[in-house]
Amino acid sequence: MRILIVGGSGFLGRELARQCLPAGHEVAATYLTRPGQTTGLEWLPLDVRRREDVDELIGAFRAEVVINAAYRQADWATTAIGAANVALAVSMAGGRLVHVSSDAVFSGAAIRYDETCVPDPITPYGAAKAAAETAVSAIVPAAVTARTSLIIGDGDSPHEALVRSLATGRARGVLFTDDVRCPVHVVDLAAALLELAASEHRGVHHVAGADAVSRYELGLLIARRDGLDADHLPSGRRADTRLPGPMDVRLDCAMTQRRLRTTLRGARQFLGDGQR
Repeated sequence: MRILIVGGSGFLGRELARQCLPAGHEVAATYLTRPGQTTGLEWLPLDVRRREDVDELIGAFRAEVVINAAYRQADWATTAIGAANVALAVSMAGGRLVHVSSDAVFSGAAIRYDETCVPDPITPYGAAKAAAETAVSAIVPAAVTARTSLIIGDGDSPHEALVRSLATGRARGVLFTDDVRCPVHVVDLAAALLELAASEHRGVHHVAGADAVSRYELGLLIARRDGLDADHLPSGRRADTRLPGPMDVRLDCAMTQRRLRTTLRGARQFLGDGQR
């Protein structure tokens, strides 16, 4: 397949490219400030906020599949308008669209959410992600919107870096015991997205890990895997702070998992038993 990864220099984008290349796909990836280090693919500069640039690039590349993993948490224009720009360009150029969304679209009031649940965001980032979902479904009805959760790797994700910094005293802060998510391994997430891209499925899919764990429990698992002293990890309760955002959001992935060959492992498995 001819695949374009929008936001290819990010953590997920890099893994998507890594999996695409050995499979023989023709791949290009976009970046905002600097290209990624992955070789064997074409790196293309792109600011998704610029509609005309998005139209030109996607129209020229003529991808069979566009996977949009671009976002910036503090920038509505990138996360929401950028997603709409990508969807509009795909609708004109043709091809399949897979849009990566987030569990941030939910408030946590219901705790458990399946693919039929309507977004009820309570943060600006969640609202931007929800707006992006609405735009994608309206502009490209055949697109896949894949909601995911905290993305973990083999030591190279932002959350893993935070845990190491806290455990070694290089950073101050706490990991919340009442802030619960369903972390997913980046390898599983990328494989699932590529499966969905090659399928005829459409609409919302939940692609997260099988385990619901607090950020503190996740930190303990990471620390133990990395041989760090887990007793040094500071803990606290989000309920005791004024930080905005949902506390307990658990994505129910049962419907999506039935459609996938890829197993969406839980954090206790991919961090606890040494399997990758």
